Amino acid sequence: MEAKKMSESRTVMTELVLPNDTNTFGNLMGGRLMYWMDIAAGIAAGRHSNLPGMTASVDNLSFKTPIKLGNVVRIEAKVCRAFNTSMEIHLKVWGEDLMHKYRYESNEAFFTFVALDSEGKPTPVPKVIPETPEDTRLYDGALRRRQLRLVLAGKMKPHDANELKALFDAGEKAE
Repeated sequence: MEAKKMSESRTVMTELVLPNDTNTFGNLMGGRLMYWMDIAAGIAAGRHSNLPGMTASVDNLSFKTPIKLGNVVRIEAKVCRAFNTSMEIHLKVWGEDLMHKYRYESNEAFFTFVALDSEGKPTPVPKVIPETPEDTRLYDGALRRRQLRLVLAGKMKPHDANELKALFDAGEKAE
């Protein structure tokens, strides 16, 4: 299976925030944004693996700036690392006020998708090739984020998370 460049999975999705998408404060509802992000992540995962997939996890989705009614939402997603059957997708979200010509960052998150074969079983995916310094930063951090996810889910013992231990060991050595 041939590795793929990170840019090959890049997905850009835009949506207009309509009244049915907002809460009582006129802000985009978090659940609606998560829904759109899940779609963008799924498309990026499919572009990378050429297979359907399903969401396995969502990391720390924090909201920096609310997106208002009438604004445009721009979601950028790309696979930043592939493991055996799973892919970590990095997502960045911006709001855009078209009337005032103002664009602002709303949030950022990492989703994990698992590629599935025709019988719905997890199946191997191609490796990822980072292309830019930012890609390399995302790629390099993915193993630590994966180990943290697995530890928190109870699927990995903390003492087996070597990448995470290295972070703490480096801090102790600096003191």
